[in-house]
Amino acid sequence: MDDYMPSRYQLLGRIGEGVHGVVVKARDLQSDDKMVAIKKLSLRTKFGVISLNTVREIRALQHCRCDNVLELLDMYPDLAGISLVFEYMPHTLYSKLKDEENPLSRATVRRYTGMLLKGLAYLHGLRLMHRDIKPANLLIDRHDVLKIADFGLARIYTEPQQQSSKVYSPQVATRWYRAPEILWGCQRYGPSIDLWASGAVCAEMLRGVPLFAGATDIEQLALVVRTLGTPNQKDWPEVRSLPDYNKIRFPNSRGERWEDIFPSCTTRDEISLVDGLVRYNPAKRLTAEEALLHPYFNNAAASAN
Repeated sequence: MDDYMPSRYQLLGRIGEGVHGVVVKARDLQSDDKMVAIKKLSLRTKFGVISLNTVREIRALQHCRCDNVLELLDMYPDLAGISLVFEYMPHTLYSKLKDEENPLSRATVRRYTGMLLKGLAYLHGLRLMHRDIKPANLLIDRHDVLKIADFGLARIYTEPQQQSSKVYSPQVATRWYRAPEILWGCQRYGPSIDLWASGAVCAEMLRGVPLFAGATDIEQLALVVRTLGTPNQKDWPEVRSLPDYNKIRFPNSRGERWEDIFPSCTTRDEISLVDGLVRYNPAKRLTAEEALLHPYFNNAAASAN
């Protein structure tokens, strides 16, 4: 991809390369030499058509103003497409989780979880679902503030009961953080898929390893069923109507106790929050705003005073 950039930016080097483009580090000479990250995106796919993911990311970011959502500072066209300029973030939650010499403290897990939920509450207030919440898309700045990034899969949503004809692709979210209704082929879903993912991320921070780490979609579902138990119609009436539910049978499972999955030092409030987010029935999952009122945060605040 061409390295053209306006004269106000001084290229410092490449940070990484993902599915949707190259990311480089630069210095903003018109803003006190502030460090920025520039994501260079192609406006067209390999088939020559306009990339909807690129357009969605730009439109989503243009409307976001939240301390826990990555801010779009500038954008400019280049020879290959368009470049998006963001504040530079030195870490991802993924890199923090991989740092075995500096494991996350329980207080840090609580702060990061709270910031993730605040970002989601803001996005969902704009009726925007992210659809790819995972540690690699949660960036952390030099002040240890977590911010949600990468809006290539984001979509404006309507509530299922308001527009039953509105369908979305089930091929979203990274497998380990994908909600069960999507794994079973559901195309009518809402922001609750982001809450399932946030619960999985919170659990991963508490445990030090992913909650569900399937190598395939079928194995992913098998791990969910083994952990949560076989879903029943009383708890989730819609489950048997999901497109792929009857295509594969899993052994009946009574599920595991959360207390047996988490380290012995995990508190009741920590487990309770994960339990409120990682639930089969999307309608019974906590919303981001409800989760922020959970005793996990309130009891911690009270004990700190």
